[in-house]
Amino acid sequence: MRGRILAAVATLLLGAAGSHADETAIRSGYALSSASCGDAPLAFPRLQIDMKAGLCAGLVASRDDGLKFPRSIVQIPGKPLFVVADMGGWGHEDGRLLILDPAAPAGQRIREAVTRLSYPFGLAVGPDGKLYASTDTTIFRFDPLAANPRATIETIIRDLPGRKLTLPDGTRIPESAHPLKAFAFDRAGRLFVNIGSHSDNCLSPGPITKPCAVAEGASPLASIWLFTPPASGVFPALKNGDTTPPHEVFARGLRNSMALALHPQFPDPGSAFLQGENARDLQDVFAPNEELNAVAKGGHYGWPYCYDLATPSPEFKRVLQSGAYKNFCNTSALYRQPWSLLPPHGAPLGMLYYTGERFADLKGRLLVGLHGYRPTGSRLLAYEVDEHGFPKLSPAPVRYHVSCAAEPTRAFQTATGPAPAAAFDELISGWHRVNGIRPQGAPVGITMSDDGAIWLVEDKNQTVIRIDRADTAAADPLPCDTRSNALIERLAAFVESDGASSTRLTTVRKNLIEKHCIGCHSDFGLKAGQSELDKDRAVLRFMLAQDGWVTPGDPDSGRLRQRLRGLGAERPMPPGANLINTEPGYTKLLDLADALVARMVPGTRMRVKPGGPPHRKFFAADGRECGDIPFGKVVVVTERSAVNKPGFSRFFRPADTYLNGTCTDDNGYYIQQQFLVPL
Repeated sequence: MRGRILAAVATLLLGAAGSHADETAIRSGYALSSASCGDAPLAFPRLQIDMKAGLCAGLVASRDDGLKFPRSIVQIPGKPLFVVADMGGWGHEDGRLLILDPAAPAGQRIREAVTRLSYPFGLAVGPDGKLYASTDTTIFRFDPLAANPRATIETIIRDLPGRKLTLPDGTRIPESAHPLKAFAFDRAGRLFVNIGSHSDNCLSPGPITKPCAVAEGASPLASIWLFTPPASGVFPALKNGDTTPPHEVFARGLRNSMALALHPQFPDPGSAFLQGENARDLQDVFAPNEELNAVAKGGHYGWPYCYDLATPSPEFKRVLQSGAYKNFCNTSALYRQPWSLLPPHGAPLGMLYYTGERFADLKGRLLVGLHGYRPTGSRLLAYEVDEHGFPKLSPAPVRYHVSCAAEPTRAFQTATGPAPAAAFDELISGWHRVNGIRPQGAPVGITMSDDGAIWLVEDKNQTVIRIDRADTAAADPLPCDTRSNALIERLAAFVESDGASSTRLTTVRKNLIEKHCIGCHSDFGLKAGQSELDKDRAVLRFMLAQDGWVTPGDPDSGRLRQRLRGLGAERPMPPGANLINTEPGYTKLLDLADALVARMVPGTRMRVKPGGPPHRKFFAADGRECGDIPFGKVVVVTERSAVNKPGFSRFFRPADTYLNGTCTDDNGYYIQQQFLVPL
């Protein structure tokens, strides 16, 4: 399998020869060659992601074009241009609405239309043919092609529950867990808006004896609100002093409705209105399942009381024993089970019915993008649907793929055993990270252009991608590039044999992992009855086994640090807690975690010398080029004067983003001594 990676990298490098490969071969972490996807003028560099036969993916725009954190995309009606909603990150007014011109030269395809927006996410063409967008508290329309697009903004809905909330008991939430506003229009011009929950599962300290207050009443969170326009079918622009139009609660018990799809026949009787549910967090990698809900007026879809099909949330045991929610998950006429389960932790963030002509075999199908970083995410699904738009169900067992796992497929399961589900095809099946070739996929918004091509955006990789027909056969899937068990054990031995590192690990485990991280996404390998030493070992091995979480010797490159601190486009974890500002000593605790990673490997920490080119090449013992590392980066030097390579220093494996995929750890990594300076 390693040979397939090396062959793929070699092909890319040869294809880029003579075209300044050092400068142009990588865009947003994707290695590009001379191969293209699509026909001129819409031919774009072809990406090496594992596609269904007959399809290809082309890179339209990247961070080099100015993308920062794109979340959705839509074509401007009648124009070969697109609008992209780019949040910029999780800063409160970093958002922008951008104009994408695919025909412009690479690196110049993006220009700003509106800036300084708070969490722009939703985009749609309204019943009047105009462009509509959302912030965390508003829905508005605007003309993206006007000389001053901001001056054309007309707000139609405002004062929606946003990032700042006051709960029914008076508690103020400075940062809601789910403030983004996905929305959709139906053919009658009615507007459906996601109102996300304020937290993961409405939990509170101590036994829970009352229903979740924020999910009750006439303006609940975790719901879909419906706004009905006047007889004209178009919402009027709100003026100063105008109140926002009234809403009704169309459906509730939906934790976070980021993916909404209305069948073209909706609201005709019996036609589908589908929602992709991002279910609550649990420690199990394979539980709970995400959900595909068939939304009907007045329905309650379970949050926070039920998950999967009918599994009661144990925290609400007392609530489910009496009162209005007695036996709610099993017998309530109000509770509507999911239409189908989706892969667990898949994180559906984009969904649409394909109505184009470009892909005959996709006509009428439901497309769902999975954004999740777990091995069940990073893919694009296609469902067969019936004449009303509902995915066709199959009896258990129904299986889904798991990337880079010893067991490559699993059957949908709930607490009661195998479950029926809608089977699906994978248009994008392999999108895990492969060093030197691609990052892990992170699809969010999906749209269809007027020529029938499928467009999507990736937030973390900062890309716009166009899917088109391919005449060539599908390439063999690329294998996984993960840290080996042998290397994990070697790194763990380094930590356990060093007193200072062991002390750091224990402190981080007790005060960070166990206090703030357990219960969200994993148990970190911790189990009842473990000794303190076994707990440390379990947490360390778990973190080292996660793809990209920790880069020994280089804390800045690890995803764990980025998530805990909310760096770049990442949202601070745990969400909504703001621990850096509210918990004394928390910043020092994060610094201690950085020190654990920085000093995990024995050796001398040295800096790559600045000056000259922005990157320094490094090599294997046999002279093969292994990658480029930016000047200013810190590396752990294990041999200042390499025994088997005079004039070079040997250093520990750098972050994966600097590797080109041609070398292995057994070859070692070497850089010229003159390019290293003391810290």
